[in-house]
Amino acid sequence: MNRIEGLLERARQAAQFDDFGADGWQEGLERLVHSAEREAHHTQMGAAVFDGMVTDLLKQRLQVESWYARHPEIDDEQIVTPLIGLGLPRTGSTAFSCMLGEDPAVRTLRTWEPMQLCPPPETATYNTDPRIALAEASMKVRDERFPRAKQMLPSTATSPTECQLIMGMDFKAQIFQAMHQVRSYVDWLHHEADLKSTYRWVKHALKLLQWRCPSALGPHTHWRLKNPSHILWIDDLNAVFPDARFWMTHRDPADVITSVADLYYEYTKPFADSVDKDWLGAVNIEYCELGMNRVIKFREGANDARFFDVKFAEFQADPWPPIEALYRWLGEDLTPQAREGMRHWREDTPKDKHGTRQIDPADYGLDKAALRERFTFYRERFGI
Repeated sequence: MNRIEGLLERARQAAQFDDFGADGWQEGLERLVHSAEREAHHTQMGAAVFDGMVTDLLKQRLQVESWYARHPEIDDEQIVTPLIGLGLPRTGSTAFSCMLGEDPAVRTLRTWEPMQLCPPPETATYNTDPRIALAEASMKVRDERFPRAKQMLPSTATSPTECQLIMGMDFKAQIFQAMHQVRSYVDWLHHEADLKSTYRWVKHALKLLQWRCPSALGPHTHWRLKNPSHILWIDDLNAVFPDARFWMTHRDPADVITSVADLYYEYTKPFADSVDKDWLGAVNIEYCELGMNRVIKFREGANDARFFDVKFAEFQADPWPPIEALYRWLGEDLTPQAREGMRHWREDTPKDKHGTRQIDPADYGLDKAALRERFTFYRERFGI
């Protein structure tokens, strides 16, 4: 039994189910595992963590399909006009998403949910679900393993999160390159992979999550989602969510790329014998440049009116004007209850709550002046 067959069998045994659902995930799994074997420089612990992560994602995929098999009516759920945050990472998108998630009338993806999708949550126990405590315990372990991560990504078990783990269940997701040096997998993901099956899987999961736990706004569940990496596959995202609206946060790419490379280093170093910092810098240049070119082309193709733009500096200075403008753009009411929740989040999560770190771009083979020149097309397009 080879490594992939072993991971599949472990997942089947854990889930007690054997139907992985629609095809599309197999190529990503094969490329990911082969890339990790050849290129990740895993320590023994790193290899074990990688296998455990893959097994869990496979197990969760099986569990979701098991629920659909027993309750085919889940597929009748509708995902209507989701609002999706995307753009460059490290641009204030987490804070913006967290404030939007304080609106009790909308549905967002909470950190604890993709960590264990099944059983699907229920409205009556959503705020007391025992998986919240399990997620809190897991995040304590994360903070011990990656002590600087909470400086860069302030989050709790109940704060909004990205759909990275859900995308990971289709094995086409950026989450793998953030923790493992999988060069050939990333090259395929950036330049060849078709992510329509991945976004169909995301929709599949969202239907399950809202089935017994919808939002309180109107006849349809209003999802507020966020994942910066969607810029890489905006056409595939649009093919599956053709009525989606988008918000984008913007910041100087020279600051963005250095910060993301440093975050990748924090996540990668516990699992590898050696970490190629120059690759971490280069892969993030490629991601940001490729993604921004694709999303600008998409916007210029008669889609610009579907986007709401937020500048990092303006949001950091005062979050209320952009949030109020977003609600006007959506044609929705920013209720006193939503505003109060947002205000509390802002006060409880001040900038640099967990300290700061000075990063030397040269550590990652980066030069800020050269990056600003390279990203002139982006800075001029959005007035950065």
